[in-house]
Amino acid sequence: MTTDLTMLAWSSALCALLWVPYILARIGAWGLIDTVGYPETTKDVPSWSARTKQAHANLVENLVPFAALVLVAHVSGMANELTAWGTALFFWSRVVHAVVYTFGIPWLRTVSFFGGFVGQVMIFLVIIGI
Repeated sequence: MTTDLTMLAWSSALCALLWVPYILARIGAWGLIDTVGYPETTKDVPSWSARTKQAHANLVENLVPFAALVLVAHVSGMANELTAWGTALFFWSRVVHAVVYTFGIPWLRTVSFFGGFVGQVMIFLVIIGI
């Protein structure tokens, strides 16, 4: 498997698991019955877990264009060393983003988000031939 597809698979795995800490914290704060039900009143969850939920939502939004770019580059035969670097930059930036978002570190959160964006731009530039 190519680096591009491997990084896409790992990015998808990160997205598939990033909701888990929020749910576990919610079970801890609300209890299992209220978590799986529709309670009339809710309790606050720890702020770190709410930030993890937001990091997950942000990754969901960014995974769609990333996956499309990776698949277009792969299927068209345009995947190369630059797209491999772009996919790795995206994945590792998103790992850092999830961690610093969870811990509430604002500047690093923005820098890591931008790193993921740059990774997508790198792939796009290869696709359009620049």
